[in-house]
Order: sequence, then C-alpha cells, then structure tokens
Amino acid sequence: MRGAHVCAACGYRTPKPLGRCPSCGAWGSFQEVKEAEELPPLLRLSQVREGEERRFSSGLGEVDRVLGGGFVPGEVVLLGGEPGVGKSTLLLEMAKRMPQRVYYVAGEESPAQIKLRAKRLGLKELLLLRETRLEALLALLQKDPPEVLFVDSVQTLEAKATPGSLVAVREATQALVRFAKERGVATVLVGHVTKEGIVAGPKSVEHAVDATLYLETAGVYRVLRSAKNRFGPVGELGVFRMEEAGLLEVGNPSEAFLQERPLGVPGSAVALALAGERALALEVQALAAKTPFPAPRRVVQGLDGRRVDMVLAVLERRLGLPLGNLDIYVNLAGGLKVQDPGLDLAVALAVYSAVVGRPLPQDLAVVGEVGLLGEVRSVMGLERRLREGERAGFSRILHPGNLKGLKEAIAQYLE
Repeated sequence: MRGAHVCAACGYRTPKPLGRCPSCGAWGSFQEVKEAEELPPLLRLSQVREGEERRFSSGLGEVDRVLGGGFVPGEVVLLGGEPGVGKSTLLLEMAKRMPQRVYYVAGEESPAQIKLRAKRLGLKELLLLRETRLEALLALLQKDPPEVLFVDSVQTLEAKATPGSLVAVREATQALVRFAKERGVATVLVGHVTKEGIVAGPKSVEHAVDATLYLETAGVYRVLRSAKNRFGPVGELGVFRMEEAGLLEVGNPSEAFLQERPLGVPGSAVALALAGERALALEVQALAAKTPFPAPRRVVQGLDGRRVDMVLAVLERRLGLPLGNLDIYVNLAGGLKVQDPGLDLAVALAVYSAVVGRPLPQDLAVVGEVGLLGEVRSVMGLERRLREGERAGFSRILHPGNLKGLKEAIAQYLE
C-alpha cells in the first residue's frame, strides 16, 4: 500500500500533506488516501517471445557500422563531442538521407542558423522543434510521434531544474528514454562533454541509453567511436572528412591514414590494428634523440603509454638496445587513439629502426603482441588484420603465425 494526500475541496493530489492547497487555496483540506500498488507480473524466460531486431539505415554507412548495422526502433543513442567537432552537422547529414519522418529538436541554435547549415549541406526540408520545456515537448511528441528524433542538445532541456544541471539532464534523459521505448522511436541525444572528454551530467545518463558514441577529431578527419552499444560491437570506428559540403565518409581509412607516410625513413612501421570489428593499417612513428636530462623522456601519442614502456623495457633487456640516455617519442600517425596490444610489434620495430638508423621495407606490415620474454604472441582478429594488410598492398606481413620472437623480426630486417 502507498499513500497520497488529496485536497477535499478541489482534488489536488500530493505525496505529502500541505497546510494550504496550492490549487484552490484552502487551508487544512488535505486527507490521506491509501492506494493499492499494482504488483508487477512475473515472467518465465521460456514464455518470452524472441523478437528479431528490425534495423533501418541512418543513411551513412560509417554510422551504420558504428551502430552495428543501423538504428533499432526505440533505441536511444547519446552522441558526445567537443564544441564545433561536427555533431549537429552529422545529425543533418543523417536527416538528409533518411526516408523516415525525422524531428529535430533545436535547443542551442535558432531555426535561421540551422537553415543556413542545412542549405550548405543540401538539405531542403526538415521538421524543426524549437522547444526547451520538457513537458511541452513530450506532449507534442505523444500527440504526433516521429519515427526518428534528434535532440540537440539534452543539456538545453528544462526539466524540474535549471537546464544543464544534474537534475535536469537526468530527468530529461529518463523521460525521453521512456518515450522512445513506449513509441519505438529511434532517438539521438546530443550531449556536451567535460574537460576530460566525457559526457557532462550524472553517470546514470550513460546507463539509461542504449549506446554512447563520441565524435572526435583525428588530424583532418573526424572519427565516430562507440563507447557503449547494446545492439552492436563496442570500440567500432567510423571515419569522416570535414569538407565545405559537410561530413564526407572515408570508405578506405587505411589508405587515408597512410597517404602521407614517408618512405625509406628510419623510425616508421606499418601496424595492422583492430578497432572494434574493423581492421586498419596505421603508421607507428618513433624518434630517438640523446637526452640532456638525467632521466630520459618517454612521450607517447595515440597509444597506450604503459604498453609502450613495457616494449621499451623488453628491447633494452632482451635485445640489449641502449635506451638509457635517449629520449623516445612514439606517435600513431593521423591523430587516432587505439588501445590494441597488437601494435606492440610495430612499436618495437619502429623504435629499433629509429635507434639504429635503418628503415624498414616499405612493403612490410606487422602485427603481434610482445611478451616480457621477447616472444611475439597471437592477437584477436588476426585473419581480418591479414586480409586488410593484403588489401592495402603489403606483400610482406610479419605476424605470430610466421614469427617466433622479437629477435627473429629484428634479425630479418634491421641487423
């Protein structure tokens, strides 16, 4: 049983008794009413009907890849990214290509600003909602629900508190998630990010949604990355290039990221990396310079710094490479950030090449995890990586299947 308090004069309901009714102004008119709680039904797993996911395309192949094949009706996606990275542009690109009925809730920009960007992107028609009051927005959506809903951004909605506050963001997200699930509306919520690069607001927001995507800058490219996905793989990447005409999909990221790779230069190695389900050919660069400091510097960009430190220790201990008086700089060219142990072998060869001053063959790609004993260990998705290496035109590939240890790799190409 749960209780509620009802004004005897006008019927106003409140969970707690009040001295004066805020509706009719009567004093001492509240009476407690007991209500029987409706018990939730118990379900047997064997009685639950299996439903097949009915996906539909976002209109952009790179977005579909990150989502796991497209949108699922009722799915709620949280899209985060730095200001100006292209979140609104990405939404308009999808709206331009989707045949479904799309509502665009504009909380940050005026309709004139959105029309100006839409005109540049070639988008002729769009259903706009310029509303930040959550209750009014939900009333309109319930009356005439769309098939797809874009909310830009959830921090602009007013829900029981000041827009952007923790309470307002939580209440708005939970209300929109309930609406999306009840009506089967695929929803994308744009979220502001903090200085640390995560979506601002309570952590419950990320728990409530089905997928969390981040749009990031990687050099001249934009990378869409999945941090959470209930309907697809986590860590999947979609690559775009920002042009005057909008966000253009990059169908061959390996070619794009290797386009400016210098040939015949020491300190460069091509690694076959795995990001989600996608294999990529990426360049690992290394530079070794004599240090003027008592403790040599170790600077790493785009890779896991702890794994790089481990590989450097293996090179010094197992192969006798003198690194004690050298500053070592390791960079994943192109601006990407990849956490993949399969890049260890490329880091080792790039550093060794930089120290001894001998370049690796330009038609060589490598993949493998380096162990503390100097062995080269197997990695996930090896077949996909090898296929990507062959497709990218590398005639020689070093991998755990044809290599026993790090010494063997060094002996073949750098000694």
